Amino acid sequence: MKYLSEWDQWKRCSSKSWERFVEKAREMTAHLELWRKDIRSIEGKFGTGIQSYFSFLRFLVLLNLVIFLIIFMVVLLPVLLTRYKITNSSFVLIPSEGADIQCTVYPISSSGLIYFYSYIIDLLSGTGFLEDTCLFYGHYTIDGVKFQNFIYDLPLAYVLSTVAYLALSLLWIVKRSVEGFKSNLIRSEEHFQSYCNKIFAGWDFCITSRSVADLKHSSLRYELRADLEEERIRQKIAERTSEETIRIYSLRLFLNCIVLAVLAACFYAIYRATIFSQEHMKKEIDKMVFGENLLILYLPSIVITLANFITPIIFAKIIHYEDYSPGFEIRLTILRCVFMRLATICVLVFTLDSKITSCDNYPCELCGYNQKLYPCWETQVGQEMYKLMIFDLIIILAVTLFVDFPRKILVTYCSSWKLFQCWGQQEFAIPDNVLGIVYGQTICWIGAFFSPLLPAVATLKFIIIFYVKEISLLYTCKPSPRQFRASNSNFFFLLVLLIGLCLAIIPLTISIARIPSSKACGPFTNFNTTWEVVPKMVSTFPSSLQSLVHGVTSEAFAVPFFMILCLVMFYFIALAGAHKRVVVQLREQLSLESRDKRYLIQKLTEAQRDMRNRLD
Repeated sequence: MKYLSEWDQWKRCSSKSWERFVEKAREMTAHLELWRKDIRSIEGKFGTGIQSYFSFLRFLVLLNLVIFLIIFMVVLLPVLLTRYKITNSSFVLIPSEGADIQCTVYPISSSGLIYFYSYIIDLLSGTGFLEDTCLFYGHYTIDGVKFQNFIYDLPLAYVLSTVAYLALSLLWIVKRSVEGFKSNLIRSEEHFQSYCNKIFAGWDFCITSRSVADLKHSSLRYELRADLEEERIRQKIAERTSEETIRIYSLRLFLNCIVLAVLAACFYAIYRATIFSQEHMKKEIDKMVFGENLLILYLPSIVITLANFITPIIFAKIIHYEDYSPGFEIRLTILRCVFMRLATICVLVFTLDSKITSCDNYPCELCGYNQKLYPCWETQVGQEMYKLMIFDLIIILAVTLFVDFPRKILVTYCSSWKLFQCWGQQEFAIPDNVLGIVYGQTICWIGAFFSPLLPAVATLKFIIIFYVKEISLLYTCKPSPRQFRASNSNFFFLLVLLIGLCLAIIPLTISIARIPSSKACGPFTNFNTTWEVVPKMVSTFPSSLQSLVHGVTSEAFAVPFFMILCLVMFYFIALAGAHKRVVVQLREQLSLESRDKRYLIQKLTEAQRDMRNRLD
C-alpha cells in the first residue's frame, strides 16, 4: 500500500471538497433556473419537443438581457451619469469640420403635441416624442464624455459594443450548438441503443414526488412514441418500390418549385411596399387621418407579417404531400420559413439602403446620402426595426386572444356542429413558433446598432411571449398526434438562430462600413463611415503596434492563416472519420461476441438436455 504524504493528502482532500462544492453549487443554481418548474410541467404534459421550444425561448431572454447590459454599460451609462450630474464629468461636443449646413439639418416632428392620437402613433412607430430619446441612434450626438483623468470616446465605444454583442451571440450559440450536436450524434448512432437507454436506464430513481414522477413518466412515453413513429417511417421508406421512389421525388421537385415561386412573390411584395411607404412617409400629417397615417407607417411591417402568416400555412400544406418523417418535416419546414422570415428583413434593410444612397432629382455628392428624405437615416432604420418588433408582438397577442381562445370555446361548446368538428382543437405548431422568435431575435441583432435599447424591448417581448404561449398551450392546444424528439430539435433551433445571426451581420456590416454616416445626428457626424473610427483609433497606437495590426489585417497574413485553418479542419475531419470507423468495428466485434455467447449458451443448453435424456 502506497503511503501518501501530507501534501498529497491535502491535495486529495481539497480536490474532493471542491468537487462536492461544485456539485452543491450546481444543485443550487438548478433550483434558481428561470422558469424551471413551468418548463418541466410542459415537458411532462406535451413532450420534449414542445419543451425544447420554451427552453429555446428562455435562452433568448437571457441572451438579450446580456446584450442590453453590454450596450447599457458601454454606451448609455456614461451618458446618463453625465446628464444627471451623478459624476464630475461633462460632454465633449462634436467639433464642426466643414460639413455643409444643408447636411446638418435634422427637423424632428413635434406633431404629438397637437393630436390626441399622436402619442399612440409615436409609441407604436418610434416617432415624435420617442425619436429624440435614448431609444434611438440620433440621441447620442456627442463626441465623448470628459471625466477627471480621461476622455471617454463614445464613437469608439458605440462601435465596440456592436462588435461585442455580435461576437458574444456567435460564441454563445456555437457553444450551445456543439453541446447539442454531441448529444445528437450519440443518440443518432444506434436506434436499438436508444430504446434500451430509455427502457432500462431512463428513469430517475432520485424522484420522490408523485407529481414529478408522473411528469417523468409522461416524458418517457412521448420519447418512445417519437422513436416508434420514426421507426415506422423508416420501414415505410425501406419498403418503397422504384416506381414509388420516382413518383415521390418528382412530386417533391414540383412542390419545391412552388415554394420558390411563393418566396419570390413575397420578396417582391415587400420591396414594393417599402418603396411606397418611404415615398409617402414625408406627407404632412395634417392631410392624413389616423388610420391612413398608421397604414403608411406600418405598410412594410403589415406586408411582412402577412407574408410570415400565409407562407407557413402554405408550406405546412405542401410538406404533408412530400412524405417525410416528423422530425425531418419540422426541420425542412423551419428551413423554408427561415428563408422567408429572415430574408424579408434583409429585403427591407437592403431596400432602405438603396433609397438612402440614391437621390432621384438632386445630387447626393453633397452629403453622400439622400439627406432630404433621410436627414438621420440611422434613426429611421432603427424606427423600422422598432416597428417590426412592436407589430410582431401585437400580432402574437391578437392571434392568441381573438383566434386561439375563441376557437377553443367553439370547439368545446359547439362540438355537435360538423364545421367545428372538422376545424378541431388547435395543435402547437413548433416550426411556426420557433421561426417567430428567431425572426424577432434577428430584428434585435440588426436594430440594436440603430436603436441601442432595442434588446431591452426584445427581452420584455420574449418574457410576454413565454407566458402568453404557455397559457395558450395549456388551455387552447392539444398534444400533437405526431411525435418527435427534442434531441434533434434543440440543435436545429440553434442552427436556425445561427443562420439568423449570419443574415443579420450582412446588412449591418454594409451599413457600418459602406453607407456614409449621417451628418445631422449621431456620434459619427465627422466620419465618412461609421467604421472609420477604428482606423482613427489604430493611428494613435505606437508605430510598432500599428505595424502589427496592419500586418494581421493584411492579405499576406489572411491567406496563409486561411490555408492553415483549412488544413487543421481537414485533419480533424479525417480524425473524426477514423474514430467513426473504429467505433463501427468495435460495435461489430461486440455484436459478434454476443452471437458467440448466444451460440455457446445454445450448445450448453442442448448438452444439458441430452444429459437429462440419457439419465432418464
